Amino acid sequence: MQRSNEKIDIPIEVIFLDLGSTLIYAQEPWPPVLVRADQELVRYLRQAGFLIDSTALHGNFDTFLDAYYAHRDKDKVETTTFVFLRDRLTESGYGSVPDPILRRALGSMYAVAERNWYVEEDAISTLASLKEEGYRLGLISNTSDDNNVHALVDQCGFRPFFDLILTSAGCGYRKPHPRIFQIALEHFSIKPGQAVMVGDTLEADIAGANSLGIYSVWITRRTESSDPSIAPEQPFDTVRAASAGAPPVRDGKLKTSTQDAGSGSDPSTVLRQAQDISSGQVPAIQPMAVIQALSVLPALLASLRQTSP
Repeated sequence: MQRSNEKIDIPIEVIFLDLGSTLIYAQEPWPPVLVRADQELVRYLRQAGFLIDSTALHGNFDTFLDAYYAHRDKDKVETTTFVFLRDRLTESGYGSVPDPILRRALGSMYAVAERNWYVEEDAISTLASLKEEGYRLGLISNTSDDNNVHALVDQCGFRPFFDLILTSAGCGYRKPHPRIFQIALEHFSIKPGQAVMVGDTLEADIAGANSLGIYSVWITRRTESSDPSIAPEQPFDTVRAASAGAPPVRDGKLKTSTQDAGSGSDPSTVLRQAQDISSGQVPAIQPMAVIQALSVLPALLASLRQTSP
């Protein structure tokens, strides 16, 4: 695995970014939001003439989306909420529900969830900086509904920055499945070594990128817990955001600050915990760089350019 201070033989051309907990954050805990979204879904279906009981949609689970997530997590092939809702209604004896009604019902449900997402304060400025530096940008997001992500992209003002918006619902594969990354690489006609993947989820973003040789950057400010399967190579550059801005770049390395931005886990704690893992017992997920704010990403990329031949 390439370390963050090693030479890069191929210039980086494209930056892939995750959406949720990378560019945007949830203000309210999700359980009550999902309950309200579930109520809106049922309300719309009943208004459309389907006098459905909510338990027909989610069974023993608290909400329709909880039931969907349990079903989805069986594999990495994306079954959309559109298909899941249609199947649940059919199983409940409602026959063939017109697609436009299903689509609008889901739109009403997702509108509730979309109001809980807020733009990270450094997201727009970082995207603008990356574009000014000449990078092409792609969004790669795991989602149950393609329209939901596109609505969020427009709501947050991200669309002008991205040359590609790729979702698991749109292509049928969830990160870390290699196919979703391959589709993104093919879109830009680049090799894995010409791309960087920035995301908050080790299993999806980091492991998926690593499997193809894409340079992986783990953003931790919204990470709620430390995953014990991380075992970074040494030396490992931990990049943190200072309250006054990005840390200085010296000798091809990003120097860390004692002030951390955001509310994520301290990567140094993660690294210490990783040392306690018995060798060979846990498959390691190894991010190539760790940051706690998007604002330091341009400096990280600059340090990689400085160490390239």
